[in-house]
Amino acid sequence: MHVSLATSAAPGRDNEDFVAATADAIVLLDGTGPAPGQGSGCSHGVPWYVRSLGSVLLSELSQPSCPLPQILSRAIKHVTSLHDFTCDLSRPGTPGASVVMMRRTRDAVDFLVLADAVVVVDVGAPEPLVIRDGRPGPDGNGVTRLYRPEGGPPVAEHAAAGRGGAGTRTLVGRDRRVACTDPLAAERAVTGSVPLEQVTAVALLSDGVSRLVDRFGFASWRQLLALLGRHGAWEAIRQVRAAEQADPTGERWPRDAVHDDASVAYWEPE
Repeated sequence: MHVSLATSAAPGRDNEDFVAATADAIVLLDGTGPAPGQGSGCSHGVPWYVRSLGSVLLSELSQPSCPLPQILSRAIKHVTSLHDFTCDLSRPGTPGASVVMMRRTRDAVDFLVLADAVVVVDVGAPEPLVIRDGRPGPDGNGVTRLYRPEGGPPVAEHAAAGRGGAGTRTLVGRDRRVACTDPLAAERAVTGSVPLEQVTAVALLSDGVSRLVDRFGFASWRQLLALLGRHGAWEAIRQVRAAEQADPTGERWPRDAVHDDASVAYWEPE
């Protein structure tokens, strides 16, 4: 197989993303935490949280028969146990993360998406599958669309209208919109599977990279896959940074922050 990974912090701040891969799995996390000026009951910080959760997830993904929501639930529970006696995890601003996972099994590619990360799957059709969790919260009114790969089962996409701008996100302690302290968050994830024989490439994107398509409009999903296949993950981030710098005040593309952490993984089977 071929894997290309890249992650870049927003200028002037620590990277709160995580991306890593094994021979058969990829994990990408986009950290969330307190808003500027808001305190947190956790002394560890968002980078610690995403590294801890990401490492556990990657290890657990070696179990091909374990459902992905179960893996995520156990990982959240484990990381919570690492600091629930030393930190006040009930306070707003407790570290959490958007989660996207991919696992190749003998005959399929499994995926899980929680919150605002994105999976794009190339199945050789004119348009790739775009899998995202568009639900903004427990009472979100996401719209479910079904895509049917040629000769394959339908794949669900949850997409909500009016997605907000990228940037720092604030969450409430034990929030179920993201991976945080509550293992039940895993039950809200969008999950699915595509037959391995149909998959020619998969991209996992934080919203700091998906903005190249869904906010800036610089490329289509198909064009982004082609860019990643030809030039690798770092080229996508380079183009994101160029677009951000071309609109430093956010007038052309309104968003919460000029820059965001940006992470991407691109995978092709053998």
